[in-house]
Amino acid sequence: MHAITDPPSPGSHARFDAQFGRRFILTVDTEEEFDWSKPLAREGHTLDHLTRLAKFQTFCEALDVVPIYLVDWPIATSKLAAEILRPSVLAGKAEVGVQLHPWVNPPYDEEVTPANSFAGNLPRELEAAKLGNLRDRIEQAFGTAPLIYRAGRYGTGPNTAQILSDEGIAIDTSVRANFDYSAGAGPDYSRHPLSPYWLDGERTLLELPLTTVYWGMLRRQGRALYPLSQRVPHLPGVLSRLGLLERISLTPEGVGIDEAIRAIDIAVDDGLPLLVFSFHSPSLQPGHTPYVRSDRDLDALYGWFREAFAYCERCGVAPTSVGGIMQSVMR
Repeated sequence: MHAITDPPSPGSHARFDAQFGRRFILTVDTEEEFDWSKPLAREGHTLDHLTRLAKFQTFCEALDVVPIYLVDWPIATSKLAAEILRPSVLAGKAEVGVQLHPWVNPPYDEEVTPANSFAGNLPRELEAAKLGNLRDRIEQAFGTAPLIYRAGRYGTGPNTAQILSDEGIAIDTSVRANFDYSAGAGPDYSRHPLSPYWLDGERTLLELPLTTVYWGMLRRQGRALYPLSQRVPHLPGVLSRLGLLERISLTPEGVGIDEAIRAIDIAVDDGLPLLVFSFHSPSLQPGHTPYVRSDRDLDALYGWFREAFAYCERCGVAPTSVGGIMQSVMR
């Protein structure tokens, strides 16, 4: 089993059948609310935004988008979350997956430290126990076995892929391509591809990297130049304003719609078969994330999705789901 933290081996690129075309998925890091500016803690989080999930689900259904809710322990153990999401999941209008925040997920056998917030840094037995507990609780709460996983903080490790396989997970979407978290004891994904690939020779575990592209006149040199530019204060912003180099993720959190449209154009031009959108569920209520502080910000978030998905449609990029991917990927 290939380690998720390592770039894939040659020949692992995933292919899809002719009917698949170009597609996108929407992943929702469905999690508790906490103060992003303070150290992580096992206690002190809230779940006030959960009632907002119903409106978001209705919004997605109107656009024929099947959101993939990547659920962590506080959400999986919330009766309200199950009441809101389970009917849509069972009706095939939403899907549920696993998101492991180890600091709030039993067993609590480790210290809460920055390094331990990346589940892949934990001992294999502890990472497996936490993930297994969460997978089982999600199946119990939502009435279906989750098939997709994202590590909280994108924190995979050398044992993660095998643990996922042992738990019956078919897809990982923890790789945030073009990002390097090693300075904070996390993984380095700066050399990972954007296109889906297999993590094992038997083709049972598929990686779907989050979509982040480089845009600008120097984008072909982005992987070499962008990390260097981050060492100079304000230089990434200067390069972006000059149209030379910009790193753009497909998320409404900190990314404007004009930037996102540029990223979609790049992804389509580069022939990416699958685009992965993402955001955090607490952004559905003002005040819980740095990205949505007011009702106006929340309206802008919904507008961002509406425009981004409409642009995808014009580009021939249609929505899909975990089920659709599993049916279309060629083994």
